[in-house]
Amino acid sequence: MARRRAWKRNGYRRQVAPAWDGAAENARRLKTSPLIAQVLHNRGLDEIEPIRRFLNPKLTDLHPPELLDGIEAAVERLVRAIRDEEKICIYGDYDVDGMTAVAILYRCLAMHGANVDYYVPHRLTEGYGVNVEAVEKIAADGVKLLVTVDCGVSAVDQLRRAGELGMDVIVTDHHAAGPVLPEVLAVVHPGLESNYPNADLAGAGVAFKLAWHLARTLAGSDRVDEPTRNFLLEATTLAALGTIADVVPLLDENRILVVYGLKGLAVTEHPGLRALITSARLDGGRLDAYDVGFRLAPRLNACGRMGHARLAVDLLTRAEPDRCRQIAEYLEKQNAKRQKVERRITDQAVDMVRAGKAAGKAIVLASTDWHAGVVGIVASRLVEQFGRPAVLIALDGATGRGSARSVDGFGMRDALAACSEHLLSFGGHAMAGGLQLSAGAVEKFAADFVRYAEQNIAEEITLPALKIDAEVTLAELSFSVVEQLERLAPFGRGNRRPLVAVRSARIMTPPQRMGRNGGVVSFIVGQDQPENARMRCVGFGMGELADELAGINTVDIVGEPVLNHFNGRSSVEMHLRDVVWE
Repeated sequence: MARRRAWKRNGYRRQVAPAWDGAAENARRLKTSPLIAQVLHNRGLDEIEPIRRFLNPKLTDLHPPELLDGIEAAVERLVRAIRDEEKICIYGDYDVDGMTAVAILYRCLAMHGANVDYYVPHRLTEGYGVNVEAVEKIAADGVKLLVTVDCGVSAVDQLRRAGELGMDVIVTDHHAAGPVLPEVLAVVHPGLESNYPNADLAGAGVAFKLAWHLARTLAGSDRVDEPTRNFLLEATTLAALGTIADVVPLLDENRILVVYGLKGLAVTEHPGLRALITSARLDGGRLDAYDVGFRLAPRLNACGRMGHARLAVDLLTRAEPDRCRQIAEYLEKQNAKRQKVERRITDQAVDMVRAGKAAGKAIVLASTDWHAGVVGIVASRLVEQFGRPAVLIALDGATGRGSARSVDGFGMRDALAACSEHLLSFGGHAMAGGLQLSAGAVEKFAADFVRYAEQNIAEEITLPALKIDAEVTLAELSFSVVEQLERLAPFGRGNRRPLVAVRSARIMTPPQRMGRNGGVVSFIVGQDQPENARMRCVGFGMGELADELAGINTVDIVGEPVLNHFNGRSSVEMHLRDVVWE
């Protein structure tokens, strides 16, 4: 009988990392298991000292901010603006990375006596990035220094207008730049042609580095006073929020910021963050990257998706405690509304794909019935389900606003640039982008985008990949080994949770449906060799496996080994990602 695929409609490409010859020696030197050494090798960590820095991140290992191109000119101008009491405006993006970047820089400037305010564009009426109307309004308010955060590197015409209106401009950004940089006082960006070691710094990370260098410059020393030191430690928490939410690789100094930021988040006294944590029912425990990415960040993003992000920025900057609680309650309601709208649009989009309205190696869909603030999330859902780049466009009268999500190996910004003749504006990076176009251009854009995808996507990458770290036996997944795997957290892009394959595992108990609507499957597998080992397997969203595995005795499984803590007891279990059988 041919091997058949369970539960996943389109199947997976299994990519098992080659066994590393140095794993045993590194395991001996690190006093750990070969599996840990193999996983670290798969993350590009072979040498002992880099591994130790990875396992024991320190704030002193952050790269010096002065390595960022443009930062000296930016700080010099900010110091002068503070001294001369010039009006400063921070212009930020409306996502979590932009919000936290605004909050970091605003709080730093405010505590040093600056005359500072911020501007966040409305997602639905203004769209992504810097727009001329906002620039003119800001200039009319008497602003002399405009500082962009998490945007601006492609806003050549818009920022030229700012200069014409008498404003100096500092751009801080991390998105892919266009062929021409804006003509401004300074561009602070980790990914331009520079010597900065971490091109993957998020927008909030860039703002943190600018605030850090500004604080040191104002202090006249690398050592700052206690209030500033406490601010910078608190700012790692905001930087961690932005870094996780923007899905940049959690390696290098991004990992350091997230590790320390998560520690600080659990005990923060920041009234806005405290209110947000309470609204998400996350009080009283340690927080991890999952809590930020799937519990806290969606609440903040919901404000910008369903209304105006400025309210969420107020929460992170200057709202009083009572007001913070009100805003957090509002964000909770907005998030619930966003979830409802998202489910409706997802169902409609999936039905359209299955009806053949998005043939080829890319998905481009448009509708007048879709909310522009939610189509990006739905595009991500389509990528997960169909393994193809997806562009979803919400049409409103004569124009449409779209969000795009990609797959590994297909540069989204390059794809949008290749079809830019049909677009009014666009931006983004390798894995995601945003665009605006006229309603009449949708069909031509879709045709060209799909044609570009056909020419630039290899057939094999249209199936989701399971990047397996190692093939192991159940006996190798002891409690102590899985406990050490947990030390590799925080997990995210660039440092995903370790994934292992176990072959020829016997099903020891009948698979059962669990959870709401029976959407979870649970069963125990075992192996007698090399020793008698048993492990519980849990598959979230895989409830149908309970029926499909009836009468099956032996399976190959792919999953994430985790520690389950329940009723004071801890054990190893496997969170399933794939199951196959003969």
